[in-house]
Amino acid sequence: MAYYRAISALLLIAAFNWCTPARAQKKLYQYVDPMIGSEGLGRVFVGPSCPFGMIKPSPDCTSAPNSGWLPDPTPVTGFSQVHVSGTGGGPKYGNIQLMPFVGALNKTEQSSMRENEHVALGYYGVTLKKNQIKAEISAAERAAIYRFTYPEKAQKALKIDAGFFLGEQPEPDAREAQQFVGSEIEMVSAYEVRGYSRIRGGWNNGAAYTVFFDAVFDSPVITYTTWKGDKLYPGKKQQFDAGEKTGTLLAFKNSLSDTLKVKIGISFISELKAKENVDQEIPHWSFERVLGEVQNKWEALLSRIEVNDDATLDQKKLFYTGLYHTMLMPADRTGENPLWTVDKPYYDDFYAIWDTFRSSNPLITLISPKREIEIVNALLNIYKHDGYMPDSRSGNYNGRTQGGSNAEVLIADAYVKKLPGIDYNLALEAMLKDATVPPGGNGEKEGRGGLTDYNKLGYVSYDFARSGNRTLDYAYDDYCIAVVAKGLGKDKIYQRFLKQADNWRNLWRDDYQDHGATGFIMPRDAAGHWLDNIVYGEANNQHPTFKYTPLTREFPWYVCHWCAFLYEATSWEYSLSIPHQVPIVIAKSGGKEAFRRRLDTLFDNKYYNVANEPSFLTPCLYHWIGRPDLSSKRIRQIIAKNYNTSHFGLPGNDDSGAMSSWLSFQMMGLYPNAGQSYYLINSPLLKQSILHQENGRDFKIIAKKLSDENIYIKSASLNGKPFNQAWIEHDDVAMGGELELEMDDKPSAWGTRILPPVKY
Repeated sequence: MAYYRAISALLLIAAFNWCTPARAQKKLYQYVDPMIGSEGLGRVFVGPSCPFGMIKPSPDCTSAPNSGWLPDPTPVTGFSQVHVSGTGGGPKYGNIQLMPFVGALNKTEQSSMRENEHVALGYYGVTLKKNQIKAEISAAERAAIYRFTYPEKAQKALKIDAGFFLGEQPEPDAREAQQFVGSEIEMVSAYEVRGYSRIRGGWNNGAAYTVFFDAVFDSPVITYTTWKGDKLYPGKKQQFDAGEKTGTLLAFKNSLSDTLKVKIGISFISELKAKENVDQEIPHWSFERVLGEVQNKWEALLSRIEVNDDATLDQKKLFYTGLYHTMLMPADRTGENPLWTVDKPYYDDFYAIWDTFRSSNPLITLISPKREIEIVNALLNIYKHDGYMPDSRSGNYNGRTQGGSNAEVLIADAYVKKLPGIDYNLALEAMLKDATVPPGGNGEKEGRGGLTDYNKLGYVSYDFARSGNRTLDYAYDDYCIAVVAKGLGKDKIYQRFLKQADNWRNLWRDDYQDHGATGFIMPRDAAGHWLDNIVYGEANNQHPTFKYTPLTREFPWYVCHWCAFLYEATSWEYSLSIPHQVPIVIAKSGGKEAFRRRLDTLFDNKYYNVANEPSFLTPCLYHWIGRPDLSSKRIRQIIAKNYNTSHFGLPGNDDSGAMSSWLSFQMMGLYPNAGQSYYLINSPLLKQSILHQENGRDFKIIAKKLSDENIYIKSASLNGKPFNQAWIEHDDVAMGGELELEMDDKPSAWGTRILPPVKY
């Protein structure tokens, strides 16, 4: 056994040196640690995946966790092929589970504790203590390869479970729980098994989706047992779909090798398509080759942003792991759409755009604008066939909306950054559908819930769930519509939605004071009355109330999670989340000095929470009062307190890379105001970042004399000319060049006079 472990270790080292061995120490993928954020609130996916990969194999440690993985001492139930990363709420996926074991084919329960767990980009390895089996995984785009090393002379066996899934609950149709629909398994030959798993529900309460699979082995099966429900059927080749869970137990021929390799492809189309995915992507049995190829794919993207060689190891880990997490989702399922056939990009697992529009998608635009173009075109393709663009989508089904119809922001962001190859007239049509056609009772699935209220009253009344953040989101979404309409010469549409972009003001209570700040987003009923007291719960015979304040967190004490006035944050946070009209918020708060005191109170009293996406822009708001030095100071405090390289290194659910992309941007010294054409400039944490852009032009950010003391920007130059503003246009970045920042240990006058733009 020790011999095979040694061989495996040597092969893994060889794979890490797959390309250009002389420069292997400089490979950027080696700085990625998939375990950062795996524990605590982060919930990141820890298994191997290609960028935006469809297959995401990983251990499932019981059926409870969203990402599949949990730390010791939780046992491993098996290794499933489809997972999400960083999500909250109810689990999704966890389909088609493999589990190696030793011995008789007489029971389906084969869970095991683990030891020697090792995770790296493109690789997962662990020893299953129960039978001392070493399990290793790597992945292509739509197929994975497993290498199981059994104890010497042990009877090699494998379980394939087509009925397992994450989030199963005993209550039928439990909200956000996945529900079993059907499964099927078939022994095709001594070297091949295929079948499918059909599941519905999950976080987005989605319709049924089907994951088909085809698994092939490098050693023949000598005996097998299939099962349906609770009954085993020795020697029975097929278990058809009868609405019961199915699977198979396999025993393999003894050989000189103690290793069994398994290749498994998945598809959302058919079993034969899954087989085609295996044949095309992994037409060989080299584990090292698959590992090297996934590493190379990541290296090509990670190397788009090069940081200074003398950055600390922790800085490199945090930065490149942030990029990595940003590009795990959405999943590229082009050619794998079971609902319609079209020669267009198809992406799924937008989970959710409400989380990702602020920093994840803008970061993808910097790293690979071609990829962002595909993502936007996929949203438009979904609109053409399903009727609405999603705010979230999973399992080929729209849902859920957390706030606005935020695909509008992605479209506006693409438009102002001049991304080509997008039909912006079709995009405007899709945006207008969101803004003008109520989703007919499907407000949690798509479109805009409470739209009739919004278009009649100018705000969403408290009669509707999440009325506060919906109103704010819709106002910004309307601003994004106005931006695109203006660019397309649609003046009437532009004027209407520019006016509607002011609608957040209808929930701004000018005279409300709290902890020294004036003016807050507060609940209002359909008659226009401000609601100081709100009905507790949903009792029919009694109507107790609770007092609503800007610090009230309604869930879980007063109302259900999705019934709150503001989703996942307080009014102290949301009242500053007006990204298109910051100067007006400053004026309504009493002017620059009052606004600075308000921001200081938010941070000093710990009302700010970086784990809430609506607060992502907030540390940068000092820019609008001419104090970018205070923005930089706050950002450094937030990062120092909330981010690190441990398993607990993310402050909240990573939400498809949202938390991670925020960090990577701030480390470079840039932060986007998504849907608008500029980046705010903050003090970098890195001495140098070079963007090697797809257009062939490099953009370099240099922080001269940066140190733990020199954290303030004294002066700046762009391409050798003085640059006195604390923001930069995307066009300037795309053209290539050099932004040089002179750092100092005290604030200066830099960035104090030319404030960030307000564009209409």
